[in-house]
Amino acid sequence: MIIRELSQQACLEILAAARVGRLACASDGQPYVVPITIALAQHSLYSFSLPGQKIDWMRQNPKVCLQVDQAGRGDGWKSVVVTGTYEELPDRIGSKLEREHAWSLLSKHANWWEPGGLKPVTADIPAEHLFYRINMDTVTGRESVPE
Repeated sequence: MIIRELSQQACLEILAAARVGRLACASDGQPYVVPITIALAQHSLYSFSLPGQKIDWMRQNPKVCLQVDQAGRGDGWKSVVVTGTYEELPDRIGSKLEREHAWSLLSKHANWWEPGGLKPVTADIPAEHLFYRINMDTVTGRESVPE
């Protein structure tokens, strides 16, 4: 196998096709990684969640990282890593259009609210959902191909 860098265009195509990515955030030096539903528009990734640990941590430290991968032929693969900044889209007048935009992007796909809209049945978490975006700073990718 040979490992090659992906072009920016190839990385964006993978992000546009992806529905789920793995979001990394950190608090007090402790990393936390969770799967999230994503939708790409311009230079941002949009997502949805109920309140919980990742939202609390991203509010404290908005610097995040997201990884998406795609299986290739045989043993081949492609992987894209995004660094960026969390931006909540609050349910108030100044963010109404951005929230509607996020909802319109995400709701194009079946079960778009999973995994962000699901919590363990024993959890005592308010049912208030929120939308947010990751404003992308860097986008890099690699792929493996047969020799």
